[in-house]
Amino acid sequence: MAMPRYTVWGIPGLPEIGAGDDLVALIAAAIDATVAEDADAALRDGDILVITSKIVSKAEGMQVPVADREKAIAQDTVRIVAERVHPGGVTKIVETRHGLIMAAAGIDTSNVPDGLALRLPLDPDSSARALCAGLRQHFGVALGIIITDTLGRPWRVGQTDVAIGAAGIVVTDDLRGGVDANGRPLNVTITVLADELAGAADLVKGKASGIPVAVVRGLARLVTDMDAPGARTLVRSVDDDMFRFGSAEAYQLGYQAARAELREPPDHSESQPKRVKKD
Repeated sequence: MAMPRYTVWGIPGLPEIGAGDDLVALIAAAIDATVAEDADAALRDGDILVITSKIVSKAEGMQVPVADREKAIAQDTVRIVAERVHPGGVTKIVETRHGLIMAAAGIDTSNVPDGLALRLPLDPDSSARALCAGLRQHFGVALGIIITDTLGRPWRVGQTDVAIGAAGIVVTDDLRGGVDANGRPLNVTITVLADELAGAADLVKGKASGIPVAVVRGLARLVTDMDAPGARTLVRSVDDDMFRFGSAEAYQLGYQAARAELREPPDHSESQPKRVKKD
């Protein structure tokens, strides 16, 4: 039996990205420069490129002035999940227009020129498909694309990178209906492959290294057609969300509902005897 193995390496050399830049051309040039130093870095069928969403947002012109950050957060927010006041201000955990649950709708100022904040790509799956098509054409190989951003997670300290966009790759491995190594049935296990790859790639990209692109090799079985479901399918539906609101928000909604019920006059129409009009 072959020993399971995959490798991940970062692609250095990308310049600062600006609005309107051709991201396919810039990534291809950085990969070509890397190959000039190490021929083994030449892309092959089945390779997966993991790309930080910030360079995608920059190329798509999603920069806003820092002064407009709160306005941008409001525009990208579908609902507030939790909100906490602290000495430094207010932290809002919100659901974005992408369906993601993130602090400040994913809008931040790290790795962005002074005076600017950066919104997430408008449609990360669409962005991933465009990058996948362009890079497949440039290199003549079948590859997959994952676009990542950083999330905090309930009940866990810190943050990790996850997939917010994907193209040409299988994003999950649904094991339900199968059995484990001991023959026991698997009823709920769905492995989110795209998130696992996003986290692995961040170990060579990092937040301060200036390396926004990584290559994963050895998992060609995950690379597939361009019309495969994207990362949007990873968003949990409202009906399946057991923790739709933070505790304070849930309490407030319950309190408001109870107040509204008390204010509404009772309907006794069905319980009152009907009067019969006599001629």
